[in-house]
Amino acid sequence: MTFRSQLHIDGQWRDGSGGRTFPVMDPSAGKELAAFAIAEETDCDEAIAAAETALTSWRATSPRERSELLRAAFEILRNDIERLAEIIVLENGKSYADALGEAKYAIEFFRWYSEEAARVHGDFRRSPADDKHILVTHEPIGVSLLITPWNYPAAMATRKIAPALAAGCTVVLKPARETPLAAAFVVEALQRAGVPAGVVNLVTPVPTGPAVSRMLHHPAVRKLSFTGSTEVGRVLLHEAADQVVSSSMELGGNAPFVVLPGADLDLTIEGALVAKMRNGGSACTAANRFYVHSSLCEEFIGRMVTEFSTWTVGPGSDRSNQLGALVSDDERDKVAGLVDRAVADGAEIVCGGESLDGGAFYAPTVLRGVSHDSEIASTEIFGPVVSVIEYDDVDDAIRMANDTIFGLIAYVYGEKGAALSASLRIEAGMVAVNRGVLSDPAAPFGGMKQSGLGREGSAEGILEFLEEKYIGIDL
Repeated sequence: MTFRSQLHIDGQWRDGSGGRTFPVMDPSAGKELAAFAIAEETDCDEAIAAAETALTSWRATSPRERSELLRAAFEILRNDIERLAEIIVLENGKSYADALGEAKYAIEFFRWYSEEAARVHGDFRRSPADDKHILVTHEPIGVSLLITPWNYPAAMATRKIAPALAAGCTVVLKPARETPLAAAFVVEALQRAGVPAGVVNLVTPVPTGPAVSRMLHHPAVRKLSFTGSTEVGRVLLHEAADQVVSSSMELGGNAPFVVLPGADLDLTIEGALVAKMRNGGSACTAANRFYVHSSLCEEFIGRMVTEFSTWTVGPGSDRSNQLGALVSDDERDKVAGLVDRAVADGAEIVCGGESLDGGAFYAPTVLRGVSHDSEIASTEIFGPVVSVIEYDDVDDAIRMANDTIFGLIAYVYGEKGAALSASLRIEAGMVAVNRGVLSDPAAPFGGMKQSGLGREGSAEGILEFLEEKYIGIDL
């Protein structure tokens, strides 16, 4: 398979001005897939300049024209969905089923925002003092810097590009160094759809930090949309403050999965497997801490172990494998270290708990006897590890679920009334009740507390790239 491995600036695919490259690896096999171009400072400057130049004409295009271009990109990617999934498998390591699921989710943002482009509402009303009429409209915020992570290389790109373009903004996309190939594939689809030169640019600077800081201090950049860790998000917010750049942040999570007394265990186990193991646990939405009522705890653990005993682990190139590799050996070793330290703190490995040969693989793992105060319960695991914390009182479970700086998503399983009541008490931007997956392009995605600022998806997502303007007029 061949890949796009160049920068995309002002409608052209090109090498970096310094001629340098970095390797993109297949974590399942430890082999190099491509040598991707490194963007130097001049390349990043030129990408912003191209976006700034293109902004004048792009913001003036009709909402219908933007809509049709996004719809065309959706159709192009839908017709090549398996190739996109295969690229994700190769550079990210996830199973084919997970990669295909991501690819389908990713392209839906182009379809959704092709519809939302023409549906931005304004307002027109009489002032209460009757001295004027109040007209409220929206305008594109301007050149937008989009920074995406490695765990969903296609979906995190489309979830930002689609609303930005629908709003009339131009963009500079900086994908993660581990997974730039899927992002380049998406950008190429937009080019094939007819998106004008300069509207979408792609850069991959190395090192990343100084280049991103430089771009955030460019006067043309008026929007930052970032998905990644809370630690990096804090740094970027400091950088954005210097030029008062509007910032949207989808940051870390530490999702509780609360199993209430009386929960249907068939439904609960099915949901737990999806909430924990989708994307191999490498998701900000992955269930991280399982608070299971004492009346159900033993059976819950036993059934999870039984389920994992049938799972096959291996490269996503074998489409029968249910669990792929982590994105790198470093990520695998990080997960292994968390498990080892949890055991040292008193947790017990019921199954798994080991790295596997042949690549960055880690066995599906269940830990029992985990302490709520332990490192593994307060850290985003980003791997296939189920940490079970037993409780007796529902109030204690809710208190522990909320005892975190994060508030992205939570899962609650139980009788509908009790589960809904518990979900209203949980401090999270999203709560899945008797469901193992919640992400939907039509729903607002985002968190509370230090899990982020703003929302992606839904009608709210396009507003992140628009500025409200009030015009007062005496009629």
